[in-house]
Amino acid sequence: MKMDLNAIIEKMETGDQDAALIALQTYNKEKSQCFTFETCQQEDRQHLAELVLGYLERELQPSCQLACLETIRILSRDKSCLGPFSSRSALETLAHHAAITRREGELAPGSPDLDRIVEALKCLCNMVLNSPTAQELGAELQLMVGLAERLKQCREPQWNHEVRFFDLRLTFMLTALRMDVRTQLQQDLRGLSLLTEALDAMLGVCWPDTYEVARDGVTDGEEPPPFSRPQTECAMEILKILFNITFDTNHRQVDEEEAAMYRHLGAILRHCLMSSADCEDRTEEFHSHTCNLLGNLPLPCLDVLILPKVQPDSIEYMGVNMDAVNMLLELMEKRLDRGKKLKETLLPSLNLLTESSRIHRQTRKFLRSKVLPPLRDVNTRPEVGNTLRNKLVRLMTHIDTDVKHCAAEFLFVLCKESVSRFIKYTGYGNAAGLLAARGLMHGGSRPGHYSEDEDSETEEYKEAKDQINPVTGRVEAEQPNPMEGMTDEQKEYEAMKLVSMFDKLSRANMIQPVAVGTDGQMTNIYPEDFRRLSQQGHITQQDSDSDVE
Repeated sequence: MKMDLNAIIEKMETGDQDAALIALQTYNKEKSQCFTFETCQQEDRQHLAELVLGYLERELQPSCQLACLETIRILSRDKSCLGPFSSRSALETLAHHAAITRREGELAPGSPDLDRIVEALKCLCNMVLNSPTAQELGAELQLMVGLAERLKQCREPQWNHEVRFFDLRLTFMLTALRMDVRTQLQQDLRGLSLLTEALDAMLGVCWPDTYEVARDGVTDGEEPPPFSRPQTECAMEILKILFNITFDTNHRQVDEEEAAMYRHLGAILRHCLMSSADCEDRTEEFHSHTCNLLGNLPLPCLDVLILPKVQPDSIEYMGVNMDAVNMLLELMEKRLDRGKKLKETLLPSLNLLTESSRIHRQTRKFLRSKVLPPLRDVNTRPEVGNTLRNKLVRLMTHIDTDVKHCAAEFLFVLCKESVSRFIKYTGYGNAAGLLAARGLMHGGSRPGHYSEDEDSETEEYKEAKDQINPVTGRVEAEQPNPMEGMTDEQKEYEAMKLVSMFDKLSRANMIQPVAVGTDGQMTNIYPEDFRRLSQQGHITQQDSDSDVE
């Protein structure tokens, strides 16, 4: 049965609880899937919002409280109807019904009304998402303190999945939108240990060793079952919150106590990486959030990825368990092959592999064996083909600067930041962008903490080494020499003509010529430089202009 909005308002204005309940239940059923609203009824919806908030201040039967909260949830989807809900008293009322604040002298209920708490949390989520005023009031009302208190009860059975999930969703929104709340959770409320414990409890893990995680109730050698949908949903919210409060820690110095906490978290994240969810799409999303957070860990703490003991079915390299590193490599290649939204999907795992390789020798050598195996094919350009090396070299000339920089950086680190080795595997043409940015156009190496192992060369590479074109990175077919038969004077004339052509294009602002300076950095060449070079030869500007024309 449909009921006109004005009729619902009339029922509410009577003050009769039973009449209001029937009217609101009818409205809620009709609008449950409504996310767009007619502007002509905006004032009526705001009036209804005020009436519903007034009802929540009264002593109501539970079913009427729930109906009022459901109506607020629906109305708070409308950004033009947020005024009545954006007051301090409205936020206090919703927080009270969500059981994250208590009024003075009020005792905690013996058996909380979970349905009412969930609806109130949904209302708060809508408000914080859509209203900057509500975001500010949420910080002032210390909503994070109440949420943190309930997070401490992560092992208590009285809270169901929905309460836990919307607690976490509201926490994520507040920490994403308010820096002061983020700092409060991180520092005052010890968010790192609090959320790590919540993640531990949610996933049901146990600890065979200090930094080694297993699934509780699963014996050694047994394949752990996929995480359930409720587990994965809550775990992903925790991962997102942890990302918010740790985004600036990966290059920060941490003390021993902090390092131990980050390693503890890292061990759980490794377990997440090696586990699956209830379906493929959710597994991929779960792994994405895990990769994002691993990238925030202090770099020395990434050793937890290779700390677990080698098992019979493990991937072993140099006596180290490489299961997690290999999983990251597979995830990276899968996203690379997909080719969509590379900046958002590829870069987190690619950056993580780069930093792990930079700081852990075994990780770097393992990845190099997979990505840059000894070079045998010397007749194909480095960017041509379907090997992982070919795919990454192609990215080095990608239109997105961040993508091409990260791909080049990864390969550069695998080459121990040696310019000659980097050019060998990628070709000078592909490598030029990174080398120019680093001031390494003259060659050499970046200082780094790398071992002195030798770069093994295959017989195929040794035989063709002198014939490889360093620019293209392959053996080129012999081309006729265009200057064959020219005298020295003719060669000098052609060279100076080229200088004058560059000069003309530069003066017309069509190009900006550059040269490699003595420090290895690229420096601009200006018209006066060209004039000086032209004067050293026997060609005039008039000759140059007529040739270019």
